[in-house]
Amino acid sequence: GYVSTRSLRPEPIPFDCKVIIVGEGKYYYMLYQGDPEFKKIFKVKAEFDNTMARTRENVEQYAQFMCTLVIKEGLKHLDSEGIASIVEYSSRLAADQDKLSTQFARVSDLIREANYYAMSNGSDYITKDHVRQAIEAKVYRSNMIEEKLGEMIERGSILVDTEGAKVGQRNGLAVMGMGDHMFGKPSRITASIGLGKSGIIDIEKQADMGGPTHTKGVHILTGILTDRYAKKHPLSLTARLVFEQSYSGVDGDSASSTETYAMMSALSGLPIKQSFAVTGSVNQRGQVQAIGGVNHKIEGFFDLCKFRGLTGDHGVMIPESNVKNLMLREDVVEAIKEGNFHVYPVGTIDQGIEVLTGVEAGKPDAAGNYPEGSVNQLVQSRLDEMAAIMSPRKDRDDE
Repeated sequence: GYVSTRSLRPEPIPFDCKVIIVGEGKYYYMLYQGDPEFKKIFKVKAEFDNTMARTRENVEQYAQFMCTLVIKEGLKHLDSEGIASIVEYSSRLAADQDKLSTQFARVSDLIREANYYAMSNGSDYITKDHVRQAIEAKVYRSNMIEEKLGEMIERGSILVDTEGAKVGQRNGLAVMGMGDHMFGKPSRITASIGLGKSGIIDIEKQADMGGPTHTKGVHILTGILTDRYAKKHPLSLTARLVFEQSYSGVDGDSASSTETYAMMSALSGLPIKQSFAVTGSVNQRGQVQAIGGVNHKIEGFFDLCKFRGLTGDHGVMIPESNVKNLMLREDVVEAIKEGNFHVYPVGTIDQGIEVLTGVEAGKPDAAGNYPEGSVNQLVQSRLDEMAAIMSPRKDRDDE
């Protein structure tokens, strides 16, 4: 049977207060949609951006914030270079040359740790070197997984080429996050082609390891090939794309330009330089589009090339729309200044394939024909040959 219980009815107590909830926006929307009482009680919502414009006024206010922090907590003051390095760190957090991060807790923690190094060195001020030491120490405490993956690449357990040229093979770049530590990881992407009617097969999707955004990128690649090379006949190929030695799943479209270059190399027979890594998404018109994590991706490939020895041929190709997001480490900037490493911004697939192969991409004439010997002409010629083989022979039609 049922047992009846009596609920307590506490006597109301007069209480006048304001309740403020601080948290991520997604939780507000979840409660707003799921609890009718929530929208009645919490009617006023204010959103806070995690970045702000890097104007002269805001930089001065940032310096005032630093000054207030050191006075309040009894820390050493920052000299002018120390302040500038904190501002640069803030823009790096924002991943934008024209922005400052409003993650003041992380900035404050960095200043506190830099103060420790200033005290240890007996310095009167927190300098640029102390800030750098604090940043490096923070990375060192959090980058064990990054080091293990780097070691596997260096020892040849994970295959990534940084020299020579290969057909149908390209170095892609991914970003991995471990809590508050982000790092770039190079990956080999390969393309294989053959006769058939299946089009481009995404092996990651077939293995249930590819996310929807990555699958979309592969379909866009099919659209590029169709738009450029299937004006007179349908595509007659079966091709496969794969992230080699990928065991944890792949998502995002930032490798779609890399996959396009690998496919064009496989079709044209032209080898592409392995001293380059590539990142960037692409649309059906062949325009290379911005991606996230560009700094970590560049630095991830730089670290590998530096370990193997920089030759002056190494570099990373990025979308030109990502140039404003470049906030690279000092050692990477120094290597670029010395000509030992390069960053190539490109706006189109044609620009990129020319850098990777050293061969003109080629533009179609009024009749839609590409210049002889150009990359596009070689791709078109190969696809025409495959279509001719796959199409019914005329003599068979006559029988």
